[in-house]
Amino acid sequence: MAKISSPPVRNPLRWILWTLVFLIMAIPCPAKFSGQSRQSAGSSTPAAARPASHIDPKAKSILDRTLQALGGPAFMEFKTMSSEGRAFSIADGVTAGFVYYKSAMDYPDKRRLAYGFGRSKPIILINDGAKGWEIDRYGLVGQKGKQIKNWRLANRYSLENFLRLRLHEPGSLVLTGGQDFVDNLPANILDIFDPRHVEVKLYINSLTALPIRITYRIQDPQSLDWDVYTDSYADYREIGGVETPMHVIRYLNERRVAETFRTAVKYDVTFPANYFQPEG
Repeated sequence: MAKISSPPVRNPLRWILWTLVFLIMAIPCPAKFSGQSRQSAGSSTPAAARPASHIDPKAKSILDRTLQALGGPAFMEFKTMSSEGRAFSIADGVTAGFVYYKSAMDYPDKRRLAYGFGRSKPIILINDGAKGWEIDRYGLVGQKGKQIKNWRLANRYSLENFLRLRLHEPGSLVLTGGQDFVDNLPANILDIFDPRHVEVKLYINSLTALPIRITYRIQDPQSLDWDVYTDSYADYREIGGVETPMHVIRYLNERRVAETFRTAVKYDVTFPANYFQPEG
C-alpha cells in the first residue's frame, strides 16, 4: 500500500481539506502532473501528432445514452456551477471532521472554494488553471505545489470534465469492459485509456444510464507506487435540466476517505469580475 503523507498544517482545517480535494471538481489540468507514469511524463508527442480519439461503436452507444440521461445539451453546454453543502473527512471508516462549504466553478479550470463558516472568517481557495491561492485570517498566500497538483488531478477526472472533454482528447481509446454490480446496482463498464497513459474505468447504471463511479490508477513518478482513486456518484436530482449527483464519495486505494453532501446547486451562474483571482 502506498504511503500517504499529509501536507504541512497551516490551520486546523487544512488536513480535512486535503482529503476533500475532490470538491475541486471544476476540473483543470496541466500538461504534467504528479500522477503521470514515467512513460507519459517522458512523452514529447505533440497533440497534433496524436491519433484522433477512438470510441468503440458499442461504447459510443452506451455513452450517448448516458449523456442524454444526464441532460443532453443542458449537461454538455453549461459553463459555470455553484454548489454548497457539507464535506466530511473519513479515517479508518470513522468521520474525522467536517466543514460547511460553498464552491464556484467556471469550467474547465477555475474554482473558488470557501469553507470553515462559523469562524471569524472562512478560508478561501482560488484556482485558475495552474495557479492557486489561499486566503485566510492571516492574509493571502500561494497554494503549495502538491496542493495544486492534487486539485488538477481530481479536476481532470471529475464527472463533468471527464465526460465533456477527456473522452474526446486526441489519443483517447474507449472500449466496452463488460458488466458488473457496483454499489448494489447493475453496471455497464467502459475502459478508457487517455493520452497520458492513465487507465480509467467508468461504471454506468445499466437501468438509468447515469454514472455510478469513475476509477483511475495513477503512478507517483518518485516513489513509483500506484494509487487507485474512485469517485462514486449517487442521489441524482434534476436541476436546471441537468441530472446532478448530490452525494459524492471519494475512495483512495479502496478506502473511503471523503464524502460530500450537496444541499444546493445552480448552473450558468454569473460570477463577479476577477472572482477567480486573489483580488476578487
